[in-house]
Amino acid sequence: MKLRWKIAIGVAVLAIAGLGYAGNYFYDYAVVPSEKDFLEGDTPGTDENQTGNESQNWFTDPANREMWQLTSEDDLKLSAIYLPAEEKNRGKTAIIAHGYMGNAETMADYAKMYHDLGYNVLVPDARGHGRSEGDYIGFGWHERKDYLQWIDELLAKNGPEETITLYGISMGAATVMMTSGEDLPKNVTSIIEDCGYTNVNEELGYQLDQLFGLPAFPLMNVTSLVTKIRAGYFFGEADAVKQLQKNTRPIFFIHGDADTFVPYSMLEILYNATDAPKEKWVVSGAEHAKSYKTDPALYKEKIAAFLDKYDHPASE
Repeated sequence: MKLRWKIAIGVAVLAIAGLGYAGNYFYDYAVVPSEKDFLEGDTPGTDENQTGNESQNWFTDPANREMWQLTSEDDLKLSAIYLPAEEKNRGKTAIIAHGYMGNAETMADYAKMYHDLGYNVLVPDARGHGRSEGDYIGFGWHERKDYLQWIDELLAKNGPEETITLYGISMGAATVMMTSGEDLPKNVTSIIEDCGYTNVNEELGYQLDQLFGLPAFPLMNVTSLVTKIRAGYFFGEADAVKQLQKNTRPIFFIHGDADTFVPYSMLEILYNATDAPKEKWVVSGAEHAKSYKTDPALYKEKIAAFLDKYDHPASE
């Protein structure tokens, strides 16, 4: 009997050690900023290789941009690119959130789109990306607090009457949706998200199955605990659906029906999560984060129509 107990205890210790190793491995694989071999190199919001086109040439011209910085609540130096509208004192700014393992420099097409509509444009580097400090990815959860600070910084620089719209793609879309549930100033009048996920548990669990053929339980639970210890949050906290339930801003949902990285099925869950004024657009045949590339002119037209309808100064 004693031998059986020793064997059982030994097996349990080995299992726990194995799960701990696997949890740390998956944390390093998914949460630590690094080059990710599972990302497609041409995914918008993650790829900088856009040199030579009009948007990129405009975006990278030093005469068109300023570099902004702020210090996060947890003492990280965060960076952003600011591109003023051609008409000074225009009074409208789009804050744009890039995708997973992208950075501000990947967002030229989207920045140009908003600039052509008459907006100032602010494109932050998420923590752990680009020029911003950080040794982990918050998947939109910690970044939502950073975006509140960017909103405050923008209002301090541009004045208290500035109208702000939030736009994000992929992880950036999750970021603006998670931001939507916070206590936002009246200046934030609209939100547009393109192919964001419902929550981190579901998205990483889906990726665990797609990439490794493994079930979410128990590895996701262990990795979530590792993330809490190493990065300060459980995966279950990072939930766009719960944040959308508190949202009051008009929001436009965009998703390609051929998206297999952030499943297209997540769109309906997100759309149904908010009672705020809302619209959605399903882009036929578009893969992940490629709705703009599928039809740039129509994409711009849809964005412009939504903003024209909803992006107006809020009443007191």
